[in-house]
Amino acid sequence: MVSIMVDVRQDENIVWHQYQVDKNFRANQKQQQPCVLWFTGLSGSGKSTIAGALESRLVALGYHTYLLDGDNVRHGLCKDLGFSSEDRRENIRRIGEVAHLMLDAGLIVLAAFVSPYRTERLQVKEKFGANEYIEVFVDTSLAECEKRDPKGLYRKARNGQLKGLTGIDSGYEVPLQPDIHLFSDAYAIEDIVEQCMTVLLERKIIN
Repeated sequence: MVSIMVDVRQDENIVWHQYQVDKNFRANQKQQQPCVLWFTGLSGSGKSTIAGALESRLVALGYHTYLLDGDNVRHGLCKDLGFSSEDRRENIRRIGEVAHLMLDAGLIVLAAFVSPYRTERLQVKEKFGANEYIEVFVDTSLAECEKRDPKGLYRKARNGQLKGLTGIDSGYEVPLQPDIHLFSDAYAIEDIVEQCMTVLLERKIIN
């Protein structure tokens, strides 16, 4: 008996199922405008700290949020990935997909990732509609990031114990037109959170 293998592309057999409970329904239920705030910057720039402080402020006001953190997702979703250029791209691709699903759930999503390449950040942005994606550039000098060095990564990189650290021996492509431009080494965290809140108010994400 001869078996015949038919080569059919997987994506030709996959369709998006539209349900009655959709993004608009979930957003209305939560009485908020879902969006993704994508925090990018060097390691130690303050991305996670700022995102966490902003999330706490939003939750205190009654908004529904979720914070996606670079280290946290590598404990599960991206546990199989390393830190090569290819793996970093795949890491950001996966996070973009997860953030998109969370936005569909009606949430305000805060994503804090180095995400050093403009191309990958643009690919994430293109998944979202108008006013659904806000790029936040946490602009902190390399000297200040090395001074903070919360995880000891810069010390290891300078000692030759760590290769491919962004800012040392791997490049970082600065956002050209970020929606929010923050300077964490020049302003207090409270002032930075207020700057973010002002933009969210102006864009009618919050009221």
